[in-house]
Amino acid sequence: MSECRSSTPGPDTGSDDRRRWRALSVGLIAAFMTLLDVSIVNVAVPSIDRALHVTPSDLQWVLSGYALTFGLVLVPAGRFGDARGRRTAFVVGVGLFTLTSALAGLARSPEWLVVARLVQGAAAGVVNPQVSGMIQELFRGADRGRAFGLLGATIGISTAVGPLLGGLLIAVGGAEHGWRWVFFVNIPVGIVAMLLGWRLIPSRPAGHADRHRLDPLGVLLLGAGVTVILLPLVQREQWQGPGKWLLIPVGLLLLAGFALWEHRYARRAQPLFDLRLFTMRSYTLGALIGLIYFAGFTAIFFIFTLYLQMGLGYSALVAGLAITPFALGSALASALGGRVVTRYGRPLVAIGLLGVVVGLIATDLVLAGGPHENVPLRTALPLLVAGLGSGLVIAPNQTLTLSEVPVPMAGSGAGMLQTGQRIGSAAGIAAVGALFFSTLADDRGDWGTAFRHSLLLAAGIVVLALGAAVADIALGHRRSAGRS
Repeated sequence: MSECRSSTPGPDTGSDDRRRWRALSVGLIAAFMTLLDVSIVNVAVPSIDRALHVTPSDLQWVLSGYALTFGLVLVPAGRFGDARGRRTAFVVGVGLFTLTSALAGLARSPEWLVVARLVQGAAAGVVNPQVSGMIQELFRGADRGRAFGLLGATIGISTAVGPLLGGLLIAVGGAEHGWRWVFFVNIPVGIVAMLLGWRLIPSRPAGHADRHRLDPLGVLLLGAGVTVILLPLVQREQWQGPGKWLLIPVGLLLLAGFALWEHRYARRAQPLFDLRLFTMRSYTLGALIGLIYFAGFTAIFFIFTLYLQMGLGYSALVAGLAITPFALGSALASALGGRVVTRYGRPLVAIGLLGVVVGLIATDLVLAGGPHENVPLRTALPLLVAGLGSGLVIAPNQTLTLSEVPVPMAGSGAGMLQTGQRIGSAAGIAAVGALFFSTLADDRGDWGTAFRHSLLLAAGIVVLALGAAVADIALGHRRSAGRS
Protein backbone atom coordinates (compact mmCIF):
# COMPACT_ATOMS: atom_id res chain seq x y z
CA MET A 1 0.00 0.00 0.00
CA SER A 2 1.80 3.07 -1.19
CA GLU A 3 1.42 6.46 0.40
CA CYS A 4 -1.09 8.69 -1.32
CA ARG A 5 0.21 12.15 -2.07
CA SER A 6 -1.99 15.12 -1.28
CA SER A 7 -2.08 18.22 -3.36
CA THR A 8 -0.73 20.19 -0.43
CA PRO A 9 2.66 21.72 -1.23
CA GLY A 10 5.66 19.70 -0.15
CA PRO A 11 8.79 20.99 1.49
CA ASP A 12 9.08 24.08 -0.69
CA THR A 13 10.28 27.38 0.62
CA GLY A 14 8.20 30.53 0.66
CA SER A 15 4.76 31.44 1.95
CA ASP A 16 3.30 27.92 1.66
CA ASP A 17 6.12 26.50 3.75
CA ARG A 18 5.65 29.16 6.43
CA ARG A 19 1.91 28.57 6.42
CA ARG A 20 2.14 24.85 7.11
CA TRP A 21 4.52 25.40 10.04
CA ARG A 22 2.16 28.04 11.41
CA ALA A 23 -0.74 25.62 11.01
CA LEU A 24 1.26 23.02 12.89
CA SER A 25 1.97 25.54 15.67
CA VAL A 26 -1.76 26.10 16.14
CA GLY A 27 -2.34 22.35 16.21
CA LEU A 28 0.39 21.83 18.80
CA ILE A 29 -1.05 24.57 21.04
CA ALA A 30 -4.46 22.87 20.94
CA ALA A 31 -2.93 19.44 21.52
CA PHE A 32 -0.97 20.77 24.49
CA MET A 33 -4.12 22.26 25.99
CA THR A 34 -6.18 19.07 25.63
CA LEU A 35 -3.43 16.70 26.80
CA LEU A 36 -2.60 18.97 29.73
CA ASP A 37 -6.08 18.36 31.11
CA VAL A 38 -5.28 14.66 31.49
CA SER A 39 -2.85 15.38 34.34
CA ILE A 40 -3.42 18.95 35.52
CA VAL A 41 -6.56 18.04 37.48
CA ASN A 42 -4.74 15.48 39.66
CA VAL A 43 -3.22 18.14 41.92
CA ALA A 44 -6.54 20.00 42.12
CA VAL A 45 -8.30 17.13 43.88
CA PRO A 46 -8.08 18.55 47.44
CA SER A 47 -9.28 21.96 46.21
CA ILE A 48 -12.23 20.43 44.32
CA ASP A 49 -13.17 18.36 47.36
CA ARG A 50 -13.22 21.41 49.64
CA ALA A 51 -15.36 23.43 47.21
CA LEU A 52 -17.89 20.82 46.03
CA HIS A 53 -17.68 18.04 48.68
CA VAL A 54 -17.33 15.34 46.03
CA THR A 55 -17.77 11.64 46.74
CA PRO A 56 -15.00 9.18 45.77
CA SER A 57 -17.15 8.04 42.83
CA ASP A 58 -17.65 11.61 41.61
CA LEU A 59 -13.94 12.28 41.93
CA GLN A 60 -13.10 9.15 39.97
CA TRP A 61 -15.35 10.30 37.13
CA VAL A 62 -13.84 13.80 37.18
CA LEU A 63 -10.36 12.29 36.78
CA SER A 64 -11.02 9.23 34.61
CA GLY A 65 -14.19 10.20 32.75
CA TYR A 66 -12.12 12.63 30.70
CA ALA A 67 -9.80 9.85 29.57
CA LEU A 68 -12.75 7.55 28.85
CA THR A 69 -14.57 9.90 26.46
CA PHE A 70 -11.23 11.10 25.03
CA GLY A 71 -10.40 7.58 23.91
CA LEU A 72 -13.94 6.89 22.76
CA VAL A 73 -14.08 9.40 19.89
CA LEU A 74 -10.50 9.37 18.58
CA VAL A 75 -10.99 6.99 15.65
CA PRO A 76 -14.39 8.34 14.47
CA ALA A 77 -13.07 11.90 14.73
CA GLY A 78 -9.93 10.97 12.80
CA ARG A 79 -12.02 9.33 10.10
CA PHE A 80 -14.26 12.41 9.89
CA GLY A 81 -11.19 14.60 9.39
CA ASP A 82 -9.90 12.26 6.69
CA ALA A 83 -13.22 12.36 4.84
CA ARG A 84 -14.51 15.90 5.31
CA GLY A 85 -11.45 18.01 6.05
CA ARG A 86 -9.46 18.64 9.20
CA ARG A 87 -10.15 22.34 9.61
CA THR A 88 -13.84 21.92 10.43
CA ALA A 89 -13.22 19.06 12.85
CA PHE A 90 -10.38 20.95 14.53
CA VAL A 91 -12.26 24.20 15.01
CA VAL A 92 -15.45 22.50 16.26
CA GLY A 93 -13.42 20.33 18.65
CA VAL A 94 -11.47 23.27 20.05
CA GLY A 95 -14.66 25.35 20.37
CA LEU A 96 -16.43 22.59 22.30
CA PHE A 97 -13.37 22.08 24.48
CA THR A 98 -13.24 25.80 25.28
CA LEU A 99 -16.96 25.93 26.14
CA THR A 100 -16.83 22.88 28.41
CA SER A 101 -13.71 24.23 30.13
CA ALA A 102 -15.71 27.32 31.05
CA LEU A 103 -18.60 25.18 32.24
CA ALA A 104 -16.27 23.01 34.34
CA GLY A 105 -14.74 26.08 35.96
CA LEU A 106 -18.23 27.41 36.78
CA ALA A 107 -19.43 24.10 38.25
CA ARG A 108 -21.64 24.39 41.33
CA SER A 109 -22.13 20.69 41.99
CA PRO A 110 -20.22 17.42 41.49
CA GLU A 111 -22.72 16.30 38.83
CA TRP A 112 -22.21 19.51 36.87
CA LEU A 113 -18.43 19.06 36.94
CA VAL A 114 -18.61 15.38 35.92
CA VAL A 115 -20.81 16.10 32.87
CA ALA A 116 -18.58 18.99 31.81
CA ARG A 117 -15.49 16.77 32.08
CA LEU A 118 -17.07 13.99 30.03
CA VAL A 119 -17.93 16.35 27.17
CA GLN A 120 -14.57 18.09 27.52
CA GLY A 121 -12.82 14.73 27.05
CA ALA A 122 -14.85 13.98 23.92
CA ALA A 123 -13.90 17.39 22.52
CA ALA A 124 -10.23 16.63 23.17
CA GLY A 125 -10.67 13.37 21.29
CA VAL A 126 -11.97 15.28 18.28
CA VAL A 127 -8.97 17.64 18.22
CA ASN A 128 -5.98 15.34 18.62
CA PRO A 129 -6.21 13.04 15.56
CA GLN A 130 -6.54 16.15 13.38
CA VAL A 131 -3.09 17.28 14.49
CA SER A 132 -1.44 13.95 13.64
CA GLY A 133 -3.36 13.79 10.38
CA MET A 134 -2.28 17.33 9.55
CA ILE A 135 1.37 16.35 9.96
CA GLN A 136 0.87 13.38 7.63
CA GLU A 137 -0.84 15.61 5.09
CA LEU A 138 1.43 18.65 5.13
CA PHE A 139 4.92 17.23 5.70
CA ARG A 140 7.24 14.75 4.02
CA GLY A 141 10.59 13.13 4.84
CA ALA A 142 12.81 14.85 7.38
CA ASP A 143 10.28 17.65 7.86
CA ARG A 144 7.69 15.10 8.93
CA GLY A 145 10.13 13.70 11.49
CA ARG A 146 10.76 17.19 12.88
CA ALA A 147 7.02 17.87 13.02
CA PHE A 148 6.36 14.64 14.90
CA GLY A 149 9.29 15.51 17.14
CA LEU A 150 7.52 18.71 18.12
CA LEU A 151 4.30 16.76 18.67
CA GLY A 152 6.16 14.27 20.85
CA ALA A 153 7.63 17.09 22.89
CA THR A 154 4.14 18.50 23.27
CA ILE A 155 2.79 15.16 24.52
CA GLY A 156 5.65 14.62 26.95
CA ILE A 157 5.67 18.16 28.32
CA SER A 158 1.90 18.45 28.66
CA THR A 159 1.66 15.19 30.58
CA ALA A 160 4.56 15.97 32.89
CA VAL A 161 4.06 19.70 33.39
CA GLY A 162 0.35 19.42 34.21
CA PRO A 163 0.88 19.00 37.95
CA LEU A 164 3.29 21.97 38.02
CA LEU A 165 0.93 24.31 36.18
CA GLY A 166 -1.98 23.07 38.27
CA GLY A 167 -0.03 23.76 41.45
CA LEU A 168 0.82 27.29 40.27
CA LEU A 169 -2.80 28.08 39.38
CA ILE A 170 -4.08 26.76 42.70
CA ALA A 171 -1.44 28.76 44.57
CA VAL A 172 -2.53 31.94 42.77
CA GLY A 173 -6.28 31.26 42.89
CA GLY A 174 -6.43 30.10 46.48
CA ALA A 175 -6.88 26.74 48.17
CA GLU A 176 -10.68 26.68 47.85
CA HIS A 177 -11.33 28.09 44.37
CA GLY A 178 -7.92 27.78 42.68
CA TRP A 179 -9.10 24.61 40.95
CA ARG A 180 -11.48 26.69 38.81
CA TRP A 181 -8.51 28.41 37.15
CA VAL A 182 -7.25 24.99 36.06
CA PHE A 183 -10.20 25.07 33.63
CA PHE A 184 -10.51 28.81 32.99
CA VAL A 185 -6.91 28.97 31.69
CA ASN A 186 -8.10 27.06 28.59
CA ILE A 187 -10.57 29.75 27.51
CA PRO A 188 -8.26 32.42 26.01
CA VAL A 189 -6.00 29.75 24.52
CA GLY A 190 -8.95 27.98 22.94
CA ILE A 191 -10.40 31.17 21.42
CA VAL A 192 -7.07 32.05 19.81
CA ALA A 193 -6.60 28.47 18.54
CA MET A 194 -10.05 28.51 16.92
CA LEU A 195 -9.43 31.77 15.09
CA LEU A 196 -5.96 30.83 13.89
CA GLY A 197 -7.00 27.27 13.05
CA TRP A 198 -9.79 28.51 10.77
CA ARG A 199 -7.36 30.81 9.04
CA LEU A 200 -4.31 28.55 8.66
CA ILE A 201 -5.42 24.89 8.51
CA PRO A 202 -6.24 23.68 4.95
CA SER A 203 -9.99 23.31 4.41
CA ARG A 204 -9.96 20.54 1.84
CA PRO A 205 -9.98 16.86 2.83
CA ALA A 206 -6.72 14.97 3.08
CA GLY A 207 -5.73 13.52 -0.28
CA HIS A 208 -9.14 13.47 -1.98
CA ALA A 209 -12.74 14.31 -1.36
CA ASP A 210 -14.31 11.29 0.32
CA ARG A 211 -18.06 11.75 0.68
CA HIS A 212 -18.98 8.20 1.72
CA ARG A 213 -21.03 7.85 4.85
CA LEU A 214 -18.99 7.45 8.00
CA ASP A 215 -19.74 3.79 8.87
CA PRO A 216 -22.21 4.24 11.78
CA LEU A 217 -22.24 0.55 12.80
CA GLY A 218 -18.44 0.58 12.94
CA VAL A 219 -18.58 3.67 15.16
CA LEU A 220 -21.08 1.92 17.46
CA LEU A 221 -19.10 -1.33 17.74
CA LEU A 222 -15.77 0.41 18.33
CA GLY A 223 -17.29 2.83 20.84
CA ALA A 224 -19.01 0.04 22.76
CA GLY A 225 -15.85 -2.09 22.81
CA VAL A 226 -13.60 0.72 24.03
CA THR A 227 -16.16 1.82 26.65
CA VAL A 228 -16.65 -1.69 28.05
CA ILE A 229 -12.88 -2.21 28.31
CA LEU A 230 -12.19 1.16 29.91
CA LEU A 231 -15.09 1.21 32.40
CA PRO A 232 -13.71 -1.37 34.85
CA LEU A 233 -10.31 0.32 34.63
CA VAL A 234 -11.54 3.82 35.43
CA GLN A 235 -13.98 2.53 38.08
CA ARG A 236 -11.62 0.05 39.70
CA GLU A 237 -11.86 1.66 43.16
CA GLN A 238 -15.64 2.21 43.12
CA TRP A 239 -16.82 -1.10 41.68
CA GLN A 240 -15.94 -3.66 44.31
CA GLY A 241 -15.46 -7.35 43.61
CA PRO A 242 -13.89 -9.23 40.69
CA GLY A 243 -17.05 -9.26 38.55
CA LYS A 244 -16.17 -5.98 36.89
CA TRP A 245 -13.22 -7.58 35.11
CA LEU A 246 -15.64 -9.78 33.14
CA LEU A 247 -16.39 -6.66 31.11
CA ILE A 248 -12.93 -6.78 29.54
CA PRO A 249 -13.50 -10.06 27.58
CA VAL A 250 -16.92 -8.68 26.58
CA GLY A 251 -15.18 -5.58 25.27
CA LEU A 252 -12.68 -7.71 23.37
CA LEU A 253 -15.56 -9.62 21.75
CA LEU A 254 -17.11 -6.32 20.69
CA LEU A 255 -13.78 -5.26 19.18
CA ALA A 256 -13.57 -8.59 17.35
CA GLY A 257 -17.05 -7.87 15.98
CA PHE A 258 -15.82 -4.44 14.94
CA ALA A 259 -12.90 -6.02 13.06
CA LEU A 260 -15.19 -8.46 11.23
CA TRP A 261 -17.59 -5.68 10.28
CA GLU A 262 -14.80 -3.42 9.04
CA HIS A 263 -13.44 -6.25 6.87
CA ARG A 264 -16.88 -6.69 5.32
CA TYR A 265 -17.62 -2.97 5.01
CA ALA A 266 -14.32 -2.31 3.24
CA ARG A 267 -15.54 -4.31 0.23
CA ARG A 268 -17.99 -1.55 -0.74
CA ALA A 269 -16.85 1.67 0.96
CA GLN A 270 -14.11 3.29 3.01
CA PRO A 271 -14.39 1.81 6.51
CA LEU A 272 -14.05 3.65 9.79
CA PHE A 273 -10.63 2.01 10.20
CA ASP A 274 -8.84 0.15 7.43
CA LEU A 275 -7.58 -3.13 8.91
CA ARG A 276 -4.92 -3.33 6.21
CA LEU A 277 -2.88 -0.96 8.37
CA PHE A 278 -2.25 -3.88 10.71
CA THR A 279 -0.53 -5.76 7.87
CA MET A 280 2.27 -3.16 8.17
CA ARG A 281 4.87 -4.23 10.71
CA SER A 282 5.77 -0.63 11.45
CA TYR A 283 2.18 0.25 12.34
CA THR A 284 1.34 -2.91 14.29
CA LEU A 285 4.46 -3.05 16.45
CA GLY A 286 4.53 0.73 16.82
CA ALA A 287 0.95 0.73 18.10
CA LEU A 288 1.82 -2.10 20.50
CA ILE A 289 4.86 -0.19 21.80
CA GLY A 290 2.70 2.90 22.30
CA LEU A 291 0.01 0.99 24.18
CA ILE A 292 2.48 -0.68 26.54
CA TYR A 293 4.69 2.36 27.06
CA PHE A 294 1.81 4.63 27.97
CA ALA A 295 0.69 2.05 30.52
CA GLY A 296 3.98 2.54 32.38
CA PHE A 297 4.70 6.16 31.48
CA THR A 298 1.39 7.72 32.62
CA ALA A 299 1.19 5.74 35.85
CA ILE A 300 4.46 7.26 37.10
CA PHE A 301 2.96 10.72 37.54
CA PHE A 302 -0.16 9.33 39.22
CA ILE A 303 1.72 7.51 41.98
CA PHE A 304 4.44 10.18 42.37
CA THR A 305 1.84 12.90 42.94
CA LEU A 306 0.06 10.75 45.52
CA TYR A 307 3.33 9.95 47.28
CA LEU A 308 4.47 13.56 47.48
CA GLN A 309 1.16 15.22 48.40
CA MET A 310 -0.69 12.65 50.48
CA GLY A 311 2.26 10.69 51.80
CA LEU A 312 4.84 13.38 52.47
CA GLY A 313 2.63 16.45 52.76
CA TYR A 314 4.20 18.52 49.98
CA SER A 315 2.10 21.23 48.37
CA ALA A 316 0.61 20.90 44.90
CA LEU A 317 3.21 23.37 43.64
CA VAL A 318 6.17 21.42 45.02
CA ALA A 319 4.70 18.16 43.71
CA GLY A 320 4.52 19.73 40.26
CA LEU A 321 8.06 21.07 40.47
CA ALA A 322 9.32 17.58 41.39
CA ILE A 323 8.13 16.26 38.02
CA THR A 324 9.67 19.14 36.06
CA PRO A 325 13.04 17.37 35.43
CA PHE A 326 11.18 14.63 33.57
CA ALA A 327 9.32 17.23 31.52
CA LEU A 328 12.51 19.11 30.62
CA GLY A 329 14.33 15.94 29.63
CA SER A 330 11.40 14.82 27.53
CA ALA A 331 11.20 18.17 25.71
CA LEU A 332 14.88 18.24 24.87
CA ALA A 333 15.07 14.67 23.68
CA SER A 334 11.81 14.86 21.70
CA ALA A 335 13.13 17.71 19.57
CA LEU A 336 16.33 15.75 18.93
CA GLY A 337 14.53 12.47 18.34
CA GLY A 338 12.26 13.99 15.72
CA ARG A 339 15.28 15.21 13.77
CA VAL A 340 17.22 11.94 13.73
CA VAL A 341 14.51 9.27 13.72
CA THR A 342 14.57 8.88 9.95
CA ARG A 343 18.30 8.09 10.20
CA TYR A 344 18.26 5.64 13.12
CA GLY A 345 14.74 4.17 13.04
CA ARG A 346 13.43 1.80 15.71
CA PRO A 347 16.80 1.38 17.50
CA LEU A 348 16.40 5.00 18.63
CA VAL A 349 13.12 4.05 20.31
CA ALA A 350 14.78 1.06 21.98
CA ILE A 351 17.55 3.32 23.35
CA GLY A 352 14.90 5.67 24.70
CA LEU A 353 12.99 2.85 26.39
CA LEU A 354 16.22 1.62 27.97
CA GLY A 355 16.88 5.15 29.26
CA VAL A 356 13.42 5.27 30.85
CA VAL A 357 14.01 1.92 32.59
CA VAL A 358 17.42 3.05 33.88
CA GLY A 359 15.95 6.33 35.14
CA LEU A 360 13.07 4.64 36.96
CA ILE A 361 15.32 2.04 38.59
CA ALA A 362 17.72 4.82 39.64
CA THR A 363 14.76 6.69 41.17
CA ASP A 364 13.91 3.60 43.17
CA LEU A 365 17.51 3.21 44.34
CA VAL A 366 17.92 6.79 45.57
CA LEU A 367 14.86 6.31 47.76
CA ALA A 368 15.79 2.85 49.03
CA GLY A 369 16.18 2.62 52.80
CA GLY A 370 16.68 6.35 53.25
CA PRO A 371 14.67 9.07 54.95
CA HIS A 372 11.86 10.80 53.14
CA GLU A 373 13.42 14.26 53.28
CA ASN A 374 14.27 16.23 50.15
CA VAL A 375 12.61 13.70 47.87
CA PRO A 376 12.10 16.20 44.99
CA LEU A 377 15.83 16.99 44.97
CA ARG A 378 16.96 13.39 45.35
CA THR A 379 14.81 12.22 42.45
CA ALA A 380 15.61 15.12 40.09
CA LEU A 381 18.57 13.54 38.27
CA PRO A 382 17.10 10.04 37.72
CA LEU A 383 13.82 11.57 36.57
CA LEU A 384 15.77 13.76 34.13
CA VAL A 385 17.35 10.58 32.72
CA ALA A 386 13.93 8.93 32.44
CA GLY A 387 12.58 12.05 30.73
CA LEU A 388 15.42 12.09 28.20
CA GLY A 389 14.62 8.47 27.41
CA SER A 390 10.91 9.22 27.12
CA GLY A 391 11.62 11.97 24.58
CA LEU A 392 13.31 9.39 22.36
CA VAL A 393 10.25 7.13 22.58
CA ILE A 394 7.03 9.08 22.01
CA ALA A 395 7.82 11.22 18.96
CA PRO A 396 10.10 8.76 17.12
CA ASN A 397 7.68 5.89 17.72
CA GLN A 398 4.76 7.92 16.40
CA THR A 399 6.79 8.95 13.35
CA LEU A 400 7.76 5.35 12.58
CA THR A 401 4.30 3.96 13.31
CA LEU A 402 2.59 6.34 10.88
CA SER A 403 5.40 6.44 8.31
CA GLU A 404 3.72 4.07 5.85
CA VAL A 405 0.11 5.11 6.51
CA PRO A 406 -1.52 6.64 3.40
CA VAL A 407 -2.55 10.27 3.86
CA PRO A 408 -6.30 9.58 3.34
CA MET A 409 -6.11 7.20 6.34
CA ALA A 410 -3.87 9.42 8.47
CA GLY A 411 -6.58 10.64 10.84
CA SER A 412 -8.14 7.26 11.56
CA GLY A 413 -4.69 5.62 11.77
CA ALA A 414 -3.52 8.22 14.27
CA GLY A 415 -6.83 7.93 16.12
CA MET A 416 -6.43 4.17 16.57
CA LEU A 417 -2.83 4.69 17.73
CA GLN A 418 -3.97 7.22 20.33
CA THR A 419 -6.91 5.02 21.36
CA GLY A 420 -4.40 2.32 22.23
CA GLN A 421 -2.41 4.85 24.23
CA ARG A 422 -5.54 5.89 26.18
CA ILE A 423 -6.37 2.25 26.93
CA GLY A 424 -2.76 1.66 27.95
CA SER A 425 -2.82 4.68 30.26
CA ALA A 426 -6.01 3.52 31.97
CA ALA A 427 -4.75 -0.06 32.32
CA GLY A 428 -1.37 1.07 33.66
CA ILE A 429 -2.89 3.41 36.25
CA ALA A 430 -5.26 0.62 37.30
CA ALA A 431 -2.48 -1.97 37.71
CA VAL A 432 0.16 0.31 39.22
CA GLY A 433 -2.41 2.09 41.39
CA ALA A 434 -3.76 -1.22 42.68
CA LEU A 435 -0.26 -2.31 43.74
CA PHE A 436 0.36 1.12 45.31
CA PHE A 437 -2.76 1.02 47.48
CA SER A 438 -2.47 -2.66 48.39
CA THR A 439 1.15 -2.18 49.48
CA LEU A 440 0.12 0.91 51.43
CA ALA A 441 -2.53 -1.12 53.27
CA ASP A 442 -0.28 -4.13 53.89
CA ASP A 443 2.62 -2.01 55.20
CA ARG A 444 0.42 0.15 57.44
CA GLY A 445 0.79 3.40 55.62
CA ASP A 446 4.40 3.14 54.44
CA TRP A 447 4.14 5.51 51.51
CA GLY A 448 7.80 5.13 50.55
CA THR A 449 7.56 1.36 50.13
CA ALA A 450 4.27 1.64 48.25
CA PHE A 451 5.79 4.15 45.83
CA ARG A 452 8.96 2.16 45.25
CA HIS A 453 7.15 -1.13 44.60
CA SER A 454 4.69 0.43 42.19
CA LEU A 455 7.52 2.35 40.47
CA LEU A 456 9.27 -0.96 39.80
CA LEU A 457 6.07 -2.33 38.29
CA ALA A 458 5.90 0.71 35.99
CA ALA A 459 9.53 0.06 35.02
CA GLY A 460 8.64 -3.58 34.29
CA ILE A 461 5.85 -2.46 31.96
CA VAL A 462 8.34 -0.25 30.09
CA VAL A 463 10.61 -3.31 29.77
CA LEU A 464 7.77 -5.06 27.92
CA ALA A 465 7.64 -2.15 25.48
CA LEU A 466 11.41 -2.47 25.06
CA GLY A 467 10.90 -6.13 24.18
CA ALA A 468 8.45 -5.17 21.42
CA ALA A 469 10.94 -2.63 20.05
CA VAL A 470 13.73 -5.23 20.04
CA ALA A 471 11.41 -7.68 18.25
CA ASP A 472 10.75 -5.08 15.56
CA ILE A 473 14.48 -4.47 15.14
CA ALA A 474 15.15 -8.21 14.89
CA LEU A 475 12.41 -8.71 12.30
CA GLY A 476 13.82 -5.81 10.27
CA HIS A 477 17.30 -7.33 10.30
CA ARG A 478 15.88 -10.72 9.30
CA ARG A 479 14.00 -9.19 6.38
CA SER A 480 17.12 -7.32 5.24
CA ALA A 481 19.18 -10.50 5.43
CA GLY A 482 16.56 -12.39 3.42
CA ARG A 483 16.68 -9.80 0.66
CA SER A 484 20.45 -9.92 0.44
